[in-house]
Amino acid sequence: MGWTREEDTYGKLAHRTDSRIVFLVFDGLGDLGGPDGVTPLEAARAPNLDRLAAEGACGLFDPVAPGITPGSGPGHLGLFGYDPLEWLVGRGVLAALGIDFPLEPGDVAARFNYCTLDSSGAIVDRRAGRIPTSENERLTRLLQEKVDPGEPGIRVFFRTVAEHRGLLVLRGEGLGHRVADTDPQVTGSPPLPARGEDEASERTAAIVNRIEAQVRTLLAGEARANGILFRGFDTKPEIPSLEERYRLRPVCIAQYPMYRGLARLVGMDMPPPPPELDALPEAASARWEGHDYFFLHVKYTDKAGEDGDFDRKVEVIEQVDRWLPDVLDLRPEVVVVTADHSTPVPHRAHSWHPVPTLLWAPGRVRRDSVDRFGETACAAGGLGRLHLRYLLPLALANAGKLQKYGA
Repeated sequence: MGWTREEDTYGKLAHRTDSRIVFLVFDGLGDLGGPDGVTPLEAARAPNLDRLAAEGACGLFDPVAPGITPGSGPGHLGLFGYDPLEWLVGRGVLAALGIDFPLEPGDVAARFNYCTLDSSGAIVDRRAGRIPTSENERLTRLLQEKVDPGEPGIRVFFRTVAEHRGLLVLRGEGLGHRVADTDPQVTGSPPLPARGEDEASERTAAIVNRIEAQVRTLLAGEARANGILFRGFDTKPEIPSLEERYRLRPVCIAQYPMYRGLARLVGMDMPPPPPELDALPEAASARWEGHDYFFLHVKYTDKAGEDGDFDRKVEVIEQVDRWLPDVLDLRPEVVVVTADHSTPVPHRAHSWHPVPTLLWAPGRVRRDSVDRFGETACAAGGLGRLHLRYLLPLALANAGKLQKYGA
């Protein structure tokens, strides 16, 4: 991984100013129309988002590239101005960073889901009914106590992340991280065997398969969480921070560990997570001094999309819209509203569809004819259709944080 000429140019042009940028990120916001052709965003009563769209510029952005369905990691790296085709990080590392697990050089980390298996071993529910975190903690303690990696010198760490999500870390000499997921991403099929792409990773995969078999035995009596699915094996990479790249003083206002892990990876300050969604403006206000980039993350639109819950997705958008004026009262120079990927209700999963985006910067942004925030309206917006990695540079320019290029 390294700098492209384009990334290097942005970095050289960036300079520090007192202007502030807010990125309000609705996870999985993009969607498809229901029977009446209207998406949850278009069905929502969101007068404040509509006002920002009318006063700013809108467009559609591809998180990675047209036609590519992104994971949350690539989607957020694009949001933060990194080319996700150059900078790819496994979910395991992000989960570890999100819960402050002390990764050491050579550690191999993977995110896991507790899942529900039927009597034949096929997956019935990839998220085990979204078990509560307290149940996750009970099961994870059991695994930490009982699972044996089967090789001398190898240590295994199981940790709770949240709800059905957990973290596996393998520590020892000679482990490879190029291991395929065991999660087939569909129900009705059994978990896949772990497979390594090279000799060191084959050793890791063999350990993972022994662990999975033990977990299945240990959890056999559980009603919901009687299996485990591994995703995103990786070791911690070295990525230049937002301060190094763009001279920003960034702060993360997010509730969920994975997104806090992503933010930590690119050098954001990390105050305690807000206790509830409505607390995000207060958390941003508390960090207003000393920072100039605010990453406000809303997870619940993505959860509603994954659950196929159109009405719940509408409710979350309307809830955020109600407290959006509290963010504007802080007087940021630039506000961006966007998503890391689309999670259409009909799909119940991430998709390749571009994400609706608005850029509000009074007196700086070139306004277009869009007068409300929605997928169809954004398709006609002045920002056009771009890769998501260009959104932060556009925000920097509108905040006066990019100097002129050339003579």
